[in-house]
Amino acid sequence: MSPPTPHPRDTQEPTTAATAGHPALPATATPPATALAGILGFLGSTALVHWLRPPELGPAGVGALVLACTALALVLTDVLGYAAHRRPSTGLAAQPNAPSWHRLLVKLAGLLGSLAVLGLGYWALPEYQGPFYAEYFRLLRWLVPVSLGLAPFYLYFVDRRQTEPHDGYWHAGLAVLGQWRRADRAILVQHALGWLIKGFFLPLMFTYFVNDLARLVLADTPPLRTFGAIYSLAYDAMYYIDVGLVSLGYLLSLRVLDTHLRSAEPTLIGWLAALVCYEPFWSIVGTRYLAYGNSRTWGTWLAGYSVAYTLWGSAILALTGIYVWATVSFGARFSNLTHRGIITSGPYRFVKHPAYLAKNLSWWLISVPFLVTDSLADSARRCLLLVSVNLIYVLRAMTEEHHLGADPTYLAYAAYIDRHGLFRRWRRPVGA
Repeated sequence: MSPPTPHPRDTQEPTTAATAGHPALPATATPPATALAGILGFLGSTALVHWLRPPELGPAGVGALVLACTALALVLTDVLGYAAHRRPSTGLAAQPNAPSWHRLLVKLAGLLGSLAVLGLGYWALPEYQGPFYAEYFRLLRWLVPVSLGLAPFYLYFVDRRQTEPHDGYWHAGLAVLGQWRRADRAILVQHALGWLIKGFFLPLMFTYFVNDLARLVLADTPPLRTFGAIYSLAYDAMYYIDVGLVSLGYLLSLRVLDTHLRSAEPTLIGWLAALVCYEPFWSIVGTRYLAYGNSRTWGTWLAGYSVAYTLWGSAILALTGIYVWATVSFGARFSNLTHRGIITSGPYRFVKHPAYLAKNLSWWLISVPFLVTDSLADSARRCLLLVSVNLIYVLRAMTEEHHLGADPTYLAYAAYIDRHGLFRRWRRPVGA
């Protein structure tokens, strides 16, 4: 049984032939039109709930409604416009295989076991016992039953079309049923890492999302009479978009949409570099060891200089906009510590790590550690600490490149950026 023949735009191979010394840019996993549909769906549904403000749903319910509308826009565009379900990278064949009820039951056992382990972690860890994650657990109260109701039909559909049906759920099911010797350890570890990533990042991002939703969308908009008010609203709104689309990325990981997990970060150093940047770890590391913030803000520093104040704030917003643009470019594929398809569009067309670059530059403009408030030594210390934070992101970039380097598409993309990227002249000798 041969897989379906994809349309050229649906593959992740270079779209044009690369001449000697001139590598071509590979096609992106998320087409720009899909990313555009996603952000329009997100903004449109946000405007709708701001107008309706349905109090009976609560923040979690309203957040779920916004994400559902966004998901619908993404899925319709990617499936109807780009036939994402027919891409070879889904691992699905056009013609179904013979059904295997035994394999389906084993996969259901693997799914239930994965959810049980995740639930046990939420129950046992003190981090999840406080009120901070209350809206996330309200989401789970209806999301888990609905997902379990749909899971048998989805797994049956996918299993009948998988070219290799013995996937992570199959091996997890073998482990749950006590057949450890039959389970492939490497596949099982990757499956467990994928669920660990989802289980850690989804509650954090969804909580940020609904908190921003309640503060920015379900509340009255403050008057925008000054640049300071415009800056504050625009800055918060961009991070609201970011955490909303990121939350959707963790929720919408499905093989049939080609948004599934290809692989999870395999190295401890890669995990440490990523996790230290998020709560609850950043509260410890950032507060005790890397507190680079200045007691004087950029706003108070430039308060008496209206032109400089506006230009400085605009530069921060521009960098934050690039950061959010990078998130939008993923569509439904964003996820830390995973490979879910190579993105080569949006800002990724110009540099390999636009989000990290823009975010780290913005921190220098926001925190102004170089301002001398107490002493020159204190300013130098703050700058050194922020450089240390920047180096953490350099380490994240290096481990991600090492992880994605197993994919030939990423190697082709990296070669293109090295030759044509924004910083190409810094990487090649003059005249090369």
